[in-house]
Amino acid sequence: MLAILSKITVTCFFASYLIVLVLELLRLLGKIPGRGLLVIVMMGLGLFTHLCYLVLKMVASAATADRGLLASWSEWSLLLALGMAICFLVFYLRRPDTVISFFFLPVILLLIGLSIAVRPMPPFSRSEAAEVWLSVHAFGMATGAGAVLIGFLAGVMYLAQSWRLKQKRAGSALRLPTLETLARLNRQCLIVSTSAVAIGVLAGVVMNLNRWGQVAWTDGGILFSFLLLVWLIVASSVEFFYAPARQGRKAIYLTLASLGFLVLAFVGVMTSSHGRDETPAAENIDAITATDRSQRHEALRS
Repeated sequence: MLAILSKITVTCFFASYLIVLVLELLRLLGKIPGRGLLVIVMMGLGLFTHLCYLVLKMVASAATADRGLLASWSEWSLLLALGMAICFLVFYLRRPDTVISFFFLPVILLLIGLSIAVRPMPPFSRSEAAEVWLSVHAFGMATGAGAVLIGFLAGVMYLAQSWRLKQKRAGSALRLPTLETLARLNRQCLIVSTSAVAIGVLAGVVMNLNRWGQVAWTDGGILFSFLLLVWLIVASSVEFFYAPARQGRKAIYLTLASLGFLVLAFVGVMTSSHGRDETPAAENIDAITATDRSQRHEALRS
């Protein structure tokens, strides 16, 4: 299986996305039976091969001591293209009757082309890559936490405004935004928090692989951050794919619960060694390199 996946190239997912664009352009010729299903299948195939290609690139980079993991302009262009492709598929599944593909897919194809154009540029070292991914990790988690907090406040105001309407006190001098405005803000915060935390968690994984060569999955900060991400994904899925949840207070309660998972993640970070070890990345990389060399030497001797 691995031998088959190792043959995946940029051409595979580029062709998949190009076929999707052609299928979408066929809208101009009228309704074609099965076209929507083909779009979903080809997008799924493109995303699968796209992700496999990046993972295999990262595995290959791990064998090189000096090269960072996902640490080149080419790989970052492919990561951005992957994110755009995922967003397009989510939006398409929600509203397949729209023509957002005319806007998303050309950008995705251009980003893949850009990755090929900048491929000759040398990648960053592991220490440099760790610093870059650390910044992405910090920004993503901070943005996600802020969005969760704003969503929580929007949820509290929604419940307060709902109670005031039932008590016929909404017309007093102390006014709150309308329920529609608060529900819309709550939904937007859910989208931002899920996306930002997902970016932050994935960036943290890449950062740890660049810095230490491994991820401490049992660390409290990492464990609860993944728990927060899983909850946000579940809440977002319920909000966007389960119609009854978009009505009334159900979505508000999901957002309020998100604060509890955020607090757990924060406690996990504060009570563990997560983010406290200040050992320079270069020293750890040297240690990893020395270990790899000794293991290879022993293997050759045996």
